[in-house]
Amino acid sequence: MPDFTYENRLGDFRLVAGLDEAGRGPWCGPVVAGCVMWINGCPDDLAHQINDSKKLTPAKREVLFDKIIQATPAYGIGQASAQEIDQINILQASFLAMRRAWDDMVQKGFSPEYTLIDGNRLPQNWPVPSQAIIGGDAKSLSVAAASILAKVTRDRFMTQLAKQYPAYGWDKNAGYGTKVHQQALMQFGITPYHRLSYKPIQKLINLKKTEIYNT
Repeated sequence: MPDFTYENRLGDFRLVAGLDEAGRGPWCGPVVAGCVMWINGCPDDLAHQINDSKKLTPAKREVLFDKIIQATPAYGIGQASAQEIDQINILQASFLAMRRAWDDMVQKGFSPEYTLIDGNRLPQNWPVPSQAIIGGDAKSLSVAAASILAKVTRDRFMTQLAKQYPAYGWDKNAGYGTKVHQQALMQFGITPYHRLSYKPIQKLINLKKTEIYNT
């Protein structure tokens, strides 16, 4: 279970935020990032429930989302669109979403001195010293909480979007390339929310062009 080991190792840095993203793998929709700083610590009962968002059920994530933002006002959420992902690639779009989550927190009046970021790479020109932690969402309570905010926000967005595009099953698959999603792509085509730079979408575009040409 994640704890404050990484945060406590930082010595003089007391205002430490964790960042994580959700949505790098799906074929459509935004990538979303969360940023969380426990300015007054994390209540023990809540700390024992927080984990990497991927290890929690959707219902549990929803409950923890509300508990996290009630427990600390120092949080931020940001996203980068499918179009931005196509323009700058998914890694840089993830960093862009993180910067927007950071900015969202700062606009609330909280300025971390240090950040712990899930993954093995750090964004360039980041405003404060940072550390990348592979599997950070399973190690740091700050990063784990950020992963929950990011995942729930993105899932809520995709669920709302599914009302506009019900055939793709985004309320169930969150935009991943499931059979239902693939069948809808073949039948109805690409939406404005699909990531055109992703290989499965490029393959479909080329296939449709071939079908049109052969016709």
